[in-house]
This record gives sequence, structure tokens and C-alpha cells, in this order.
Amino acid sequence: MIKNKFSISISYPSFESSKGTPFLSQNRQFQWTHTGNVIYPVIPATAATLLKQNGYKVFWDDAIAQNLNYQQWFNKLKKNKPNLIVIESKTPVIKQHWEIINQIKKEGLKIKNWKFKIVLMGDHVTALPEESLKNSKVDYILTGGDYDFMLLNLADHLTKKTPLEPGFYFRQTKKNLPFVKGRNPEAKRGERDFACSGKFALKHHNLDSLPIIDRKLTQWHLYAYNNTNYKYKPGAYIMSGRDCWWGKCSFCSWTTLYPGNNFRCFSVKHTIAEIENLVNNFKVKEIFDDSGTLPVGPWLKELCQELIKRGLNKKVKIGCNMRFGALNQDQYNLMKQAGFRFILYGLESANQETLEKINKNNLVKNVLPTLKMVQKAKLEPHITIMIGYPWETKKDTLKTINFAKQIFKQGLTNSMQATIVVPYPGTPLFNQCQKSNLLETSDWNDYDMQHKIMSSSLSEIELKKLTQELFKGIITPKFIFKQIMSVRSVEDIKHLGNYAVKFIQKLKDFSANDN
Repeated sequence: MIKNKFSISISYPSFESSKGTPFLSQNRQFQWTHTGNVIYPVIPATAATLLKQNGYKVFWDDAIAQNLNYQQWFNKLKKNKPNLIVIESKTPVIKQHWEIINQIKKEGLKIKNWKFKIVLMGDHVTALPEESLKNSKVDYILTGGDYDFMLLNLADHLTKKTPLEPGFYFRQTKKNLPFVKGRNPEAKRGERDFACSGKFALKHHNLDSLPIIDRKLTQWHLYAYNNTNYKYKPGAYIMSGRDCWWGKCSFCSWTTLYPGNNFRCFSVKHTIAEIENLVNNFKVKEIFDDSGTLPVGPWLKELCQELIKRGLNKKVKIGCNMRFGALNQDQYNLMKQAGFRFILYGLESANQETLEKINKNNLVKNVLPTLKMVQKAKLEPHITIMIGYPWETKKDTLKTINFAKQIFKQGLTNSMQATIVVPYPGTPLFNQCQKSNLLETSDWNDYDMQHKIMSSSLSEIELKKLTQELFKGIITPKFIFKQIMSVRSVEDIKHLGNYAVKFIQKLKDFSANDN
């Protein structure tokens, strides 16, 4: 490996907000939270590893996970003087990122021998790439979700003049460049013009060509403990697939990054190598595979068999995202045998009409049978629910709330997440709302799952109260007794205590008094 003097910072600037801590990366929906949870950014971590493998100097610079304030973060940035600053953004913080970029550009000009470019990536800028070029001094917009392959391509472009692959937006002085199509045909020669290297593509990126993530470089320990997805700690995230083999839910922001039939997954061999690295070299006790939905069929069977064959099922617990109705009892039993513990399901609504409108490709009648199979296999399910759909009445919303209470009353799930639905730019739901004039605000700051974005028969205060009611309604004496009786180890006691604390903190996220 030939080392390159060109340096790159994968940066998450800090935000000082009364709303809490931002769930920025590795999240299909953005939330501010008071729980203090942090989530490991898997694809940016893969990007950092790939860049380092190709000789670039890489700084892992997550001020949010490091609990740094803005000035502390910026002082580190000035000290490192990276040539390329990489920032991942989402809709509710895009305006703050514009301000930060402009501030970096302004202050950077005062620092001797510091020449740098800034690139923004994420689902929001993929949907609206030119918006950030107009509103900030950002140099490049990276569209699509394969940050790793594309950041390497950008670094090679800046250092070796390698042609940009499709998916980049940037500024140029108007001239005829073979790989660029100008965005503003009226720009005169010599003027700055927005340009694009073409529509991003994904299928030519071979995931198995990517390296095993360098966990030391990406400071994995910062994310290993404060996350309620882990019962056994330290924990770690992986992603076996990009992103979901269904991939058509109209509300999911990652359909912007991975649209249509673009699902790809690592080979079982690669995934096993990732797991073995975490278990053998870092003594990780629990792994959450955050693929939008874990690959199923022969892939899942082979993975389970390999976990058992190598004895990994006795060393580590595994969690994943799954869909109702996707697996049968034998498959859940095999997952349990292979070391799986935690299964996360997107219920979203108990109204079949709503599931059809959001293209969830799920039947309400599949929910209870699936949860019964999961419980029979002695796995621990978690459900996610959203309220605030513009077509739902209060009666419809209460139907979902009561259904969730029924699930908990029957002891069919162990935990839950509830939020207010948000139509993010680039998603079919956002486009539908625009077309039907259902958007009540275009202030991106409000798109944080705490505010009412779409026209609804319910007020924002009502939605927040109903969300809190959903959280409070599941905590019944029977549920508490079941949780206490499930304790089998010190880890169980710690997890139950941690969950109780996070639950109380979560209620603050939907306080009716928040602005």
C-alpha cells in the first residue's frame, strides 16, 4: 500500500439543541432523542476503512458520539487539516449543516496551508442535491447510499484525476467536460454552474470487494454500550445487505438511497468474517445486523448453519430487522439455534388501508401469528409504530394503539418504538403529499418525528399525547411481572434497568410542551 498525503475526515459535527441528541446516521427516520443512545454508522465506517486501505489518511471525527461541543470539534478539525471533509446529513439538520459548512469555509480561509473540499451525503441531499449547492459553500454532493465506493472515487478524482462516476453534483466553470452535464444551460462562460456526473448507480458496486470494517479506526467502543438494542455488551452493528429486499415502503427515507430493485447483500462468507472479527478481536457479545430487512431464503439458512458450525452461536447474540409473514416456525427455530435473540418488526399501523397506502406489503392478519412463532422460538421481538397519517381519523389511530396494547397484553412483544410519521423529500409519501397539498410546512427543521408535517384531523398536541399514551399504555402490571420473571442473569437485570431509564427518557421526546 502506497501512502497518500491526501487526508479525509469522516465528520459528524456536534449540535447543541434542547431537542436532545440527533439520531443521524444509520437511521431510516431521523429523531432527536433524550435517551443518549448512539448508533454506529456502518457505511461511513466501511468508507473510512476502504479509503485507508487505498493509502489515504483518514480521521474518524464523530463529535456526537464523542460528546464534544462544536468548538471542541472544530478545533480538532483545524488541527488535523483534512483535505476532504465528509458530512452525512438528514432533512431535520440540513440547515444546521449549511451553517456549519459556511462557517468552516470562512474560518478555513484564515488558516495557513489548509486547502480542503467539503462533501455532503445522505438521503436528503440525494433527493435535493442542488438545494445544498445553492444554500451553502459545499463543494460536492454525493447521491445514493454507497458512500464507500463513491468517496474512494472522489478521493481518486481529486488526487489522480480519475473520472467521477455517476452520482456527484458540484460546481464548475462552464466548459465542455466529457463526463459532466451542466445543470444551468443559461450560465455564461466563466460563470459557476451546477454540474452532475450522471444519475447514481449501485449494481456495479460489488459489496464483497469491500474490506472488513476497521473498528479501531472508526472508534467502535464509542457506540458499544449506550444502545438499547444491546442486552449483552459490548455490542456492534453490521449490515449484511443494502438495504431492504422489499425496499418500497413509501415513507422510508432510504428508498431514496436505494431505490427500486437495487437490493444487494454480502456473501455469507463475508458476513461471517465480519462477525468473527468482532467476536475474536473485540470480544463483542451482541451484534445487530441493520440491513433494512435481513436477507432470507437460502442466504439466511446458510448463515445460520455457519454460525452453528463455527460455534459463534455460543459466543455472540444477534439481532436484525425482519418483516411480518416472511419466515415460518422452522426458520425462526433455526435462527434461535444460531444465536439470534432480538428481532425488530415495522408494524407501522393496524389499519390495512394504511399499510396499502404506504406500500408496506404486509397484512395485519400476519402480525399476531408471526409474533407467536417468534415467542415460541424464544426470540425477543420489538415493534415500531407510526401515527399521524393524513388519511387516518382518531378512531383509526386508536385502533393501532389498542392493537399494540393487545400485543403487549398477550405477551407477544418485549419492546416498542412509536413516532409521528414524516414524509421525507425523495420518498413516494413526500411526493404524494406535495401533489395533494398535504404538507403543512416546508421548514426542514420540523421534519424530526416530533412535529405534525402532514394535514390531519388531529392536532400536533393530540398526536404527541397519543404517542405518549401508546408508550404508557403498554406498561401494565402483567407486562412488568413478565419482565421480572424473565430475568435469568445479571445481564438481564442490567438490560431491564437500562430499558426502564430509556423508556422514561423517551417520553420526553414527545412532550406536548415541546416546540
